[in-house]
Amino acid sequence: MNGVSQCSVLGPIVFNIFINDIDSGIECSLGKLAADIKLSRAVDVPEGWDAIQRDLEKLQEQAHVNLMKFNKAKCKVLHCGQGNLQYQYKMEEEPIVSRPLEKNLGMLLDVKLDMSQQCVLAAHHILSCIQRSVASRSREVIFPLYSTLMKPSLENCIQPTANSKRTT
Repeated sequence: MNGVSQCSVLGPIVFNIFINDIDSGIECSLGKLAADIKLSRAVDVPEGWDAIQRDLEKLQEQAHVNLMKFNKAKCKVLHCGQGNLQYQYKMEEEPIVSRPLEKNLGMLLDVKLDMSQQCVLAAHHILSCIQRSVASRSREVIFPLYSTLMKPSLENCIQPTANSKRTT
């Protein structure tokens, strides 16, 4: 049996042992968090595309050595910057899907690194929480609540994660 149990106390520790050395020999920036790996690099010449593809192949080799597999359905490419030629990267000879918008650690990132969609999502989430949590629909109740919750969230574009119960 291979892989790491995700519902155990030792699961995260064993997983970290498996992926601890996965970045050896990698040229690009590599971020590891929980079960996610982010490979990134600024590319302005074709040699940069080759470096990313080589690193993808090295990551696949390391995963194979550790009897692990990447979930190719979750592998995505986000091409940023003007004039990006959007090179087609592959894992095991299958193309990796390129998306104009991706979620990374709860934040929406688009090709322009614009935060407007994140702000819209945060505002919608707050309004939904208010609607579910507050029975009163009077302006005297809703407006201060909306102002108090919305302003800091829009300034930081952070989605609250509170599970609110209905109040009066």
